[in-house]
Amino acid sequence: MHIAFLTPEYPHEHVKHAAGIGTSIKNLVLALVKEGVTVSVFVYGQKEYAVFQEEGITIHVIKSQKYKMLGWYLHRKYIQNYINTYIVSEGIDLIEVADWTGITAFMNLKARVVIRFHGSDTYFCHLEHRKQRLKNFWFEKLAVNNAHAFITPTRFAGELSKKLFGIKNKKIETIHHGLDLNQFQNHNPLVYEKGLILYIGTIIRKKGVLELPDIFNKVRNKYPEAKLVLIGSDSFDIKTKSKSTWGLFQGKCPTDDDLEHITYLGKVPYKDVQDYIKKAHVCVFPTFAETLGMVTIEAMALQKPVVNSNIGWSQELIVDGESGYLVHPKDHDKFANKIVSLLKDEDLCSIIGSAATARVVTIFDVEKTVEQNMVFYKSIIS
Repeated sequence: MHIAFLTPEYPHEHVKHAAGIGTSIKNLVLALVKEGVTVSVFVYGQKEYAVFQEEGITIHVIKSQKYKMLGWYLHRKYIQNYINTYIVSEGIDLIEVADWTGITAFMNLKARVVIRFHGSDTYFCHLEHRKQRLKNFWFEKLAVNNAHAFITPTRFAGELSKKLFGIKNKKIETIHHGLDLNQFQNHNPLVYEKGLILYIGTIIRKKGVLELPDIFNKVRNKYPEAKLVLIGSDSFDIKTKSKSTWGLFQGKCPTDDDLEHITYLGKVPYKDVQDYIKKAHVCVFPTFAETLGMVTIEAMALQKPVVNSNIGWSQELIVDGESGYLVHPKDHDKFANKIVSLLKDEDLCSIIGSAATARVVTIFDVEKTVEQNMVFYKSIIS
């Protein structure tokens, strides 16, 4: 098989942005190459043009084009024509595409198209109870209509996307994102910075970061030496139109003393993130909108106790009270109490952390998920 991926992000120095989508794609393509599958990655919307091979993968960095009119259409047709050239010359059998913005709307690709539900604008607007621009829904709906089949990282994300887009008579397969567990080893799980609470993710309202100031205040009322570290890019806030969600965060802190115990590191290179996770006492992810949450899985793989959102998808990641805790982000008292219970009980941290790693090994090992992906691809190609 020759499988291609069309994505706006991928972890590489030649690519301007990479987050959870890019990480999950890279984990998968590296595993596919190990299984003898030929893989190409097309990364669109970039500042430069390049084609190169790395780790057995052919990577195409596609430079953005400028148009005076109809850029939303001509941009897609440019990408279509570029990819079709390689579909024919390289014998690409199937292209997997992320659902965000409906990039394959108006495209007529000469291979089978599978959309993976990483999280569409339609999906996130629904979860956030936010009005969606009609154009965005139209693009995503057209892309869905053009796809031959779908992969979803959680049943929750698949069922909701199916309902929102009115998908009928097309195959939707639940295949969790996988981790290369050889790259996620914590040989000293009992060595960490006591009282350190870690959040990793975009500093944005939908990730629940604006719930953390009050949660952290309640934690410090019971555990005064607690510290909070946040890692991730700052973001525009769609509700207040503020240019900085981090600025809003600081304004929500109940006391100046709390702020003195909070550190915002901004965006950290992916290769360094593991060091921060290993240093953490507890990891927290109070998100309102997600399809799976790669960083949650990474923290669990590194034997960290996690307090996570309890909405939909999260219930497929964590067994509440066994491999982590699930709490609604708006329930600040309960969220804080779960954090405090872990900060005050080293044995509990160890038990929860070990169970979290065991669950990742059972469900999210990329050596298992890559086989599921290959079986699915073959079923669509044949």
